[in-house]
Amino acid sequence: MDDIEDPRLGEAYLYCETLLREHDPDRWLACLFAPWSHRKHLHALYAYSLEVARVREIVSDPMPGEIRFQWWRDALEGEARGDISAHPVASALLDTVKRFKLPRAALTNLVDARTFDLYDDPMPGMRQLEGYGGETSSALIRMASLILADGRDPGGADAAGHGGLAYAITGLLRALPWHGARGQVYVPGDVLKEAGASHADLIAGARTEGVAKALANMRAIARKHLAAALEGVKTVEPVTRPAFLPLALVEPYLAAMEKPGYDPFKTVIQIPQWRRQWRLWMAARRW
Repeated sequence: MDDIEDPRLGEAYLYCETLLREHDPDRWLACLFAPWSHRKHLHALYAYSLEVARVREIVSDPMPGEIRFQWWRDALEGEARGDISAHPVASALLDTVKRFKLPRAALTNLVDARTFDLYDDPMPGMRQLEGYGGETSSALIRMASLILADGRDPGGADAAGHGGLAYAITGLLRALPWHGARGQVYVPGDVLKEAGASHADLIAGARTEGVAKALANMRAIARKHLAAALEGVKTVEPVTRPAFLPLALVEPYLAAMEKPGYDPFKTVIQIPQWRRQWRLWMAARRW
């Protein structure tokens, strides 16, 4: 890709990298295995996802969040008021969208899916969770693949779909303590019901057999999607494989949740950075 000539745009990309490194280190580490020429564009894409995902944390009620989401929709559709270049993530993202012809509809769909985060409605069923994960995590893998393929469709949509669901479910299980403190429940109602648990059990932090079974079933679902994704990765174009590298961290996170002493309502699973780097390096060599 051509070097960036506009200093403000260069600063915007650097801001995205810093934001990602501080708040989404797993994806930042995975980006290190992408070509240098494309790395900054992956930073912009992931920083956008991060900005949208963090809205619930920084607003006091849903209405300010809805306003922020509408600003992003307008920015992507070219209808935002004011100087978009003043927002570093928006500036870098829109430049990336233009360079690689990313589908704007997929980016606005991500915002629409994240609207669920603004409210305390429980996740009704597995079908709805799959839709949520598909529009967020799976879409990121898909768009990252487009960037790495210089804007052309490299295939791999099925692998991205399964991989995104594995990554999303694992992330939601890791975040259970945070979500529980806010009264949010992402474990689907049908999964809870089948295990003999309820949304109220999760909000109350009840350590029942039903809750344990439901969480174990969720880990099994994540592993099923992970296996399908890794099988699909074998057939994707090698140039796009860095988009799938974050999946190398799914199994270690799931395994850590099954160790003695793990409390799903208090423990946010963390893995030492050296171990994450090693897993990513091994995946980059083998996939």
